[in-house]
Amino acid sequence: MGFIKRFRNFFNRSPTITRYQMMEDRGNGFFEFDGTLYQSDIIRACIRPKVKAIGKLVGKHIRETFDGNSKEVIAVNPDVNIRFLLEEPNPFMTGQMMQEKLATQLCLNNNAFAVIIRDDNGLPMEIYPVYATGVEAIYNQNMDLSLRFTFSNGRQATFLYSDVIHLRQDFYENDIFGTSPALALIPLMNVISSIDKSIVSAIKNSSVVRWLLKFTSNMRPEDLKTQAKDFADNFLETEKGTGVAAIDVKTDATQIQPNNYVPNAAQMDRTVDRIYSFFNTNKKIVQSDYNEDEWTAYFESEIEPPERNLSEEYTRKIFSRKQRGFGNRIYFEASNLQYASMQTKLAMQAMVDRGAMTPNEWRSVINMAPIDGGDTPVRRLDTAPINN
Repeated sequence: MGFIKRFRNFFNRSPTITRYQMMEDRGNGFFEFDGTLYQSDIIRACIRPKVKAIGKLVGKHIRETFDGNSKEVIAVNPDVNIRFLLEEPNPFMTGQMMQEKLATQLCLNNNAFAVIIRDDNGLPMEIYPVYATGVEAIYNQNMDLSLRFTFSNGRQATFLYSDVIHLRQDFYENDIFGTSPALALIPLMNVISSIDKSIVSAIKNSSVVRWLLKFTSNMRPEDLKTQAKDFADNFLETEKGTGVAAIDVKTDATQIQPNNYVPNAAQMDRTVDRIYSFFNTNKKIVQSDYNEDEWTAYFESEIEPPERNLSEEYTRKIFSRKQRGFGNRIYFEASNLQYASMQTKLAMQAMVDRGAMTPNEWRSVINMAPIDGGDTPVRRLDTAPINN
């Protein structure tokens, strides 16, 4: 079956449809505040550490088999086509770039999608991330699931769910999609927008001096305007003025101070902390001021769940059940030790001595290039297995 036949809308009967509105930069009724979510500096700062960390995950094709003596044999990247697919999923981006794009969509929508393009034999050739304004879950009479995406230009495309890598979080109400963060984020972003507007307004009005001129005698409207202009030209001009104003007894000049509300720092910090809490982060993570333990806590709570989600989705969508039965799987490897202190990294040499790590794995932790023969585990003689 050709590519066009595989991905066209092939349902002729009335389908069952479940809709999910995506969050995207055009607003599309999702936001009530001015501007879009991704354009907020606070939101982008919150999700950037997670996006960058997910982009650094290294995808590997692992094949676990057994030899004639029932001994487990593990092969890393045995299929060169799968390795190329993970390194360069499509001609326009690397694996890191696509992982970052999916992570950004996941943070903003609690859903992220990528479509697998297969050849006539059903083997995966390319993977493309899908950026859409909306997506619909469609079931045909045989309860086969497909997703119909609506793009910003109004066009639609339908793909089999078995060909869609679907990442999700906050998976609660819907059978297919993660719960949208809209109801939780809109009030917080409205508060942030109001605070920003009040600060900008206060800054603009702080340079404006307002005066009220009262005249003891009746004057024509045009004379009032002339007197007000003369007062401003003679006494309020910053370049020519002397700082001293003189008026006669017929005029009473009163200065009116602007009364602009500016939120204090505590109010702003509490609102920002609520947004940090929503994204399960904090100021130290956002500003890269964390220590080893703080990053480990963030890594285990925010990076490892999508890491496992990526591994399982890639595995079950790239490989068939038969292929998975022969030990094929995709594993996204994360080196959390990159953020460890140098003392901790040097202490990892004990893992090399005991064969728990290869020399090249340890060298990668301390940002050194691999060496020839470094992929073979070594073991000190005083730590040899007891049956030897």
